[in-house]
Amino acid sequence: MEKEEESPFRIISTVRALNSALRGKLQDVTETMRSSGGDRVPNEPEKLWFKESSAKNLRNRDFLSPNTVLTALYEGGQVPPAVLNNVLSAHGSGVLPLHVAEVVAEGLRVCVDHPAAFRGVLSQSAEYLRPSGAQSEGCVVLNCPALHTRDADITSHTLTLGQLRTVLIADHLGVLLKRQGYSVLHCPALPEGCDVINFLKVLGVDWPTVPVSWSNEEREQKVLEDLRRSAYRERESEKEKRRSRGEEMERENQRVESDVKINLKEVVQEQGLLGYDPSLGTCTVQREAIAHLAQLDRVAAAADSSAAMTVLHVTSCQEEFRQQQTAMLWRASGATATQQRLVVCGPVKTPGAQLSAAQYLQLRRSQMKEASEMKYGDQVEGQTWDDIIRVMTSATVRFELLSTVHTSPVTLDVQREGGVSTKGPRGGVFVMYNCARLHTLFSSYEKGVQEGIYPEIPECSELDFSSLKEEGEWLLLFNYLIPYSELLDQSGRALELEGGGVRINLKTEQVCRFLVSLSKDFSSYYNRVHVLGEPLPHLFNQMFCRLLLLSALRELYHNALDALNLPPIPQL
Repeated sequence: MEKEEESPFRIISTVRALNSALRGKLQDVTETMRSSGGDRVPNEPEKLWFKESSAKNLRNRDFLSPNTVLTALYEGGQVPPAVLNNVLSAHGSGVLPLHVAEVVAEGLRVCVDHPAAFRGVLSQSAEYLRPSGAQSEGCVVLNCPALHTRDADITSHTLTLGQLRTVLIADHLGVLLKRQGYSVLHCPALPEGCDVINFLKVLGVDWPTVPVSWSNEEREQKVLEDLRRSAYRERESEKEKRRSRGEEMERENQRVESDVKINLKEVVQEQGLLGYDPSLGTCTVQREAIAHLAQLDRVAAAADSSAAMTVLHVTSCQEEFRQQQTAMLWRASGATATQQRLVVCGPVKTPGAQLSAAQYLQLRRSQMKEASEMKYGDQVEGQTWDDIIRVMTSATVRFELLSTVHTSPVTLDVQREGGVSTKGPRGGVFVMYNCARLHTLFSSYEKGVQEGIYPEIPECSELDFSSLKEEGEWLLLFNYLIPYSELLDQSGRALELEGGGVRINLKTEQVCRFLVSLSKDFSSYYNRVHVLGEPLPHLFNQMFCRLLLLSALRELYHNALDALNLPPIPQL
């Protein structure tokens, strides 16, 4: 029992326990149905419980099993008293302590024991900042086709906004997958100090580099030879060979790849691959493709050979077909043991303008500086403010490009007069502002402690958490602190469980959306509640409880922003 009480609370564990308790007397019927080939009791709904999230509903319940579910499970929707007792006494590892189980007009409502939940979470809040599932094993290569080049250097002025979106998604995925235990490598490596590397550093992206003098030609030659020997290479007829023999030396001196044609459709069919474009046919190998495959080979060689490897090609929808060709060419060259999936990203639209990645960043930076000067005046000068504007610009860009489901298009307002507001729930700026408010709060409290106004926060065991009665406090714990670790699991879970098609959806928008929603609810709470009250002993318990809650919230902010490679801003 001790282990169960010490385990971090999980929403999914609580719902599973409630499911089992509600089925109660139906266990025998369920077993009978399963033995006859059914997965559920006839007419049993797929979802038995709903977690509440709105402030209105959380005033009187935390979970609800609606009448439609009760009617499907029990005659007339009448829940037997024994089942009600089972629901109220549901327990197990990660199950929240329950306080009320009662049939009301809407169905069967369940309330969590709020003080016990506050104590359990805030006494070990660090446990809620890491993925809840078991650590995964294996290696993931995040390949960004937008950064592959051979004959011409890609720059921030030639990088499109759609390509920038793929790089930021690959960067974000790398952090999430590392947290879940995966070994993560990025491809391709770029020349150190090049324009794109410096551009990405401004956005907080630490992309791998190689020395400027580095060459991959030896590996490129090996890839070409592997393709020439490939079983999927289309062979010329003897007559065509004789006719072309006289031109052989000239071709070798020009594009040695032009005599290599690979039947990609045959690769797909023989290896039983799903989801590839049916129009994939014979592909003439180009020099650019050889360079791309050699970069992939290089990264694959650096991976742990004992770990299963998955390559995620993070590509724009415009480049999806070409990337499917590249993936099949790699298989044709011998890379058959590696699982390859495509993370396909929708286009970035800029009505009324056509901007490169460099122009877009410059626009957002100048708008951010103007907005800051309008709000703070002459204070906006010096290195400190330069750093703040740089981070806030990066936050704006990341939230604009990452908050949308990666398969969907993003539409940006890039009109010069549009501006970037430092107020209102508008993405990255709003999130960073509210994170800074927490820093200011704790700076004020720590100053008060140093001046002898407030005592230090005591241990959790010495506090009475029943003083946390404001509805916003429970909403912050129940909707954000407790579910956060389960949100961190989602990318890895999708990677492991999604079907075997070439495309994969990894919910890359979740962290940004979570932070925006959190900031709206935190801002609403913080505007209503005066946390640092009068230094009177009878008010200290409630103040300490609130400070513990907001301290956990501050660490959550920092953890989630770190997943976006954004440092918190201490002032704004």
